[in-house]
Amino acid sequence: MEPIEFIQKKVKEYYWNDDINCATTNLKILSEKYDIELSDQIIDSALGMHGAGQYGAQCGLVEGTLMFLGILGRRMDISDNDIVNSCNEFAQQFENRYNSLLCDVLRPEGFSSHNPPHLCEEFTCQAVLFNVDFIEGFLHKYRE
Repeated sequence: MEPIEFIQKKVKEYYWNDDINCATTNLKILSEKYDIELSDQIIDSALGMHGAGQYGAQCGLVEGTLMFLGILGRRMDISDNDIVNSCNEFAQQFENRYNSLLCDVLRPEGFSSHNPPHLCEEFTCQAVLFNVDFIEGFLHKYRE
């Protein structure tokens, strides 16, 4: 299965079957892709990370990836400084690609009680593919 097909399938499953947010969906997809088991506490910690509990702040697709970089970096014995620098680089690249890190800006209609559920499904698929590409570069850089 192509990466985008895998991502689309998992996003649809996690959004519509499990009714979980973008940060948790992102974390779960990354953990499956890179075969890293996430504890219940990690999953629980992402509960309110969809724009800071729908406040519209930092996007959960950014937050989940930052968390995953820390998890993956520690597993690979990468220095804290290098992990932090990689998180900074990721945020810069994400913002350059999507023009913001803010959920309220990235979400097609912002937040309103009239929004349909899982409004960001298409954007989530695009962003998770971007996140995977960044992580592939991260792995390549630190495997050498």
